[in-house]
Amino acid sequence: MTEASFVVLTQGDRPEELNQAIESIVAQSGIEAEIVLVSNGAGQIGTPDAVRLVVSRENLGIPGGRNLGAANSSHDVIFFLDDDAWYPSTNAATEALAAFAADDSLGIVSFRLADPETGRSEQRHVPRLRAGDPRRSSDVTTFLGGACAIKRAVFVECGGYAKRFFYSHEESDLAWRTLDAGFVIRYLGDVEVLHPAAPPSRHHEYHFRSARNRVWLARRRLPWLIAIPHVAAWTFRSLLRAGDRSARSQVWRGFRAGWVLDSGQRSPIRWSTVWRMTRLGRPPIV
Repeated sequence: MTEASFVVLTQGDRPEELNQAIESIVAQSGIEAEIVLVSNGAGQIGTPDAVRLVVSRENLGIPGGRNLGAANSSHDVIFFLDDDAWYPSTNAATEALAAFAADDSLGIVSFRLADPETGRSEQRHVPRLRAGDPRRSSDVTTFLGGACAIKRAVFVECGGYAKRFFYSHEESDLAWRTLDAGFVIRYLGDVEVLHPAAPPSRHHEYHFRSARNRVWLARRRLPWLIAIPHVAAWTFRSLLRAGDRSARSQVWRGFRAGWVLDSGQRSPIRWSTVWRMTRLGRPPIV
């Protein structure tokens, strides 16, 4: 039987959804699943016997929590699943593992998110610009952190998630490092993960963190020649989408904070990676 690790984050506020997520992992066929549940600032919580509980008294944010879960797992492929998402098929894990086995260069697999009530996949959940057919698989330049699988060797080589991001754009930061290291990221449109559709703005200070982290992403990973137009384009786009005055204020504060606060070590991707991303349909300006 094939082995794989599954990392789930929780803040202890969705027990029914969490149980559904864990049950869908246990139900995966042909897999001996190591399930690591990270209690991210929630303290001790009750868990099934099949689950290893890792407790962080501090809320480490999404990237920090996932890093902690990965550090406490042991198998060659790590699946990450949100605590309010689940696998409707018992073959999701084996399909992802088969994709890894068929391509040594494959570093990250991203699954298709769908709303359990409507069955639809939102455009923002398809990690490419041409999102017309969400069921079409393709190589991409980013991935969905709550519905993915990553080779442990790739995760370690590329340094895991950037903890300082806390929430928003941490996937892109890791994705660009993964591409720059020569690995492939593949979106599997035929492997479904169910997750209730909800606007990202429901998260506290979403607009602030999204804007700040967008600047950090550009400062950390892009050559300056395209970092400036990247930030300019996303500032304009974010302000258009922000909606009310309060959200626009958060966007402005976030972009200012992104330039003032420490973004971490700067290690821009190579121009060959920029060209590779462009050929994949997502130049790192948009």
